[in-house]
Amino acid sequence: MFHETPIYSRLVAERGDIPAQVSGEAQRIHHDLAQVLRMPASQNTLGPGLPHAAAHTPGRGWSTTAP
Repeated sequence: MFHETPIYSRLVAERGDIPAQVSGEAQRIHHDLAQVLRMPASQNTLGPGLPHAAAHTPGRGWSTTAP
């Protein structure tokens, strides 16, 4: 499928094998998400006020008035 070329080999030597790193990271993320999706709903819900929750600034994206 893919044949290494001298320029590719040189880039890997200089910068590391980025495609292999990306593939490994994608596999890790896929594994992590699969675990999260298998959790019961009570453990899988994220509530407001938790450190990971983004703060909402009125007037930035969400309507502050009823339609």
